[in-house]
Amino acid sequence: MRTTGNKGQLQARLSEVRNKGQRIAFVPTMGNLHEGHIQLVRRAREKADVVVVSIYVNPLQFGAGEDLENYPRTLAADKEKLFGEGAHLLYTPDTADIYPEGLQRHTQVEVPDLSETLCGSSRPGHFNGVTTIVAKLFNIVRPDIALFGEKDFQQLSIVRKMVTDLCMPVEVIGVPTVRDIDGLALSSRNSYLSPAQRRIAPLLHETLASCRDAIACGFDNFLQLESHARMKLLQAGFTPDYFAIRDAHTLRNVTEDTEEIAILAAARLGRTRLIDNVRLSLNPASDWGMLASP
Repeated sequence: MRTTGNKGQLQARLSEVRNKGQRIAFVPTMGNLHEGHIQLVRRAREKADVVVVSIYVNPLQFGAGEDLENYPRTLAADKEKLFGEGAHLLYTPDTADIYPEGLQRHTQVEVPDLSETLCGSSRPGHFNGVTTIVAKLFNIVRPDIALFGEKDFQQLSIVRKMVTDLCMPVEVIGVPTVRDIDGLALSSRNSYLSPAQRRIAPLLHETLASCRDAIACGFDNFLQLESHARMKLLQAGFTPDYFAIRDAHTLRNVTEDTEEIAILAAARLGRTRLIDNVRLSLNPASDWGMLASP
């Protein structure tokens, strides 16, 4: 595995790859890699000849008072994991290279509507930072495919819309959420949890799954389900940002035309902000459908 923080070196190597007619898969990350990231790399190896991974903690997607300075940085361990999984190229740029004129003067990419709801309401400007860095990395790497985890379902939806709207020649692939044995979705921020909080944390997924099961059984009072779920999380010690039942394709309210439901939640447990989601495909032959996501 080759590692470089130099954009020119990376692009020169990738030009050689393209000249050979090989496909390039890209996995953008902020490092502190866990099994969820590794699954992205494994899927990338199945889909392409050359796998590029980036590690960059993007300051533009952190708001005031968020954990930019304390975000876990484990580059040596990350390199070892990527080498073991057969990644071919690791790109580790510096902020001075990504934003040479500073964050405030840099052109930003905005996906309206989708970026303003759910996590966008709780973290204003966050998704502008995400789409700006992803667009920039896509232009640097020029991958054939890019892989993102479905745990960050809103982010995945926003990236897909950006790619479609801007006619980017990249296939965006979502990879199912990787969970611990008790159901907690793997996240780099899980390391912030105290032992007591870690025991409580799986309740987030349990609550999402219970809501999904209720809808699958025909319960259609979504406002009541959302309210009950928020109360359940509050009583367990969470501070919910949101618990929402949405159309999985638009992230707007469910309508009679909805084909798939996404149930999404974000909640704080102490200083740790956890997000998760489950989905439900609707069977057009009946009122409700079968379970779709774990």
